[in-house]
Amino acid sequence: MKRSSVIGIIIVGVILVAVVAGYALNLNRKNKAGEEKAVESTAVQSVLMRNLEKNYPPTPKEVVKYYAEITKCFYNEEYTDEELEAMAAKIQEIYDQELIDNKSQEDYMNDLRTEIADMKQKKYRVSDYVLSASVDVEEFTMDGRACARLYCTFKIKQGTSGIVPSMEQFILRKDEDGHWKILGWDLVEE
Repeated sequence: MKRSSVIGIIIVGVILVAVVAGYALNLNRKNKAGEEKAVESTAVQSVLMRNLEKNYPPTPKEVVKYYAEITKCFYNEEYTDEELEAMAAKIQEIYDQELIDNKSQEDYMNDLRTEIADMKQKKYRVSDYVLSASVDVEEFTMDGRACARLYCTFKIKQGTSGIVPSMEQFILRKDEDGHWKILGWDLVEE
């Protein structure tokens, strides 16, 4: 073989390796950019992305956990009015219809906005929450329907001062589709 043919083959080989390496590097950059975008999603976006039709919380404890996640967003996060309305709609998806029927949508939204504004004005934040252990979830029957009772302690922080626990008792009821829905809750007095 002529020396010029060998050099030509080597040059073509080097070019092919560079093209393949460039393509692989470009794919790697795109994957990393996608991962960074996923990491950058806010707590509000995470709450809103949950599809409850396909991924409804299976237990009373998981329903209250989702409620607590939305509650933390209400009081801790920055969001648009559209996101507030979307979060309000999401939280109502885990409410029992009887609870929803107690207020008009307009009254519900006005009360929610007032409560959030009051909490933010007082610089209250929900720093964390603790749910009842699974063994502490009490299931019972009321009016022929399966119900559950459990507790959630919200840890409320005001400004830079200490944390004050706020324990709430939740009552949930199974709907016709077998989903646990929040029927109501009440502050537990110590």
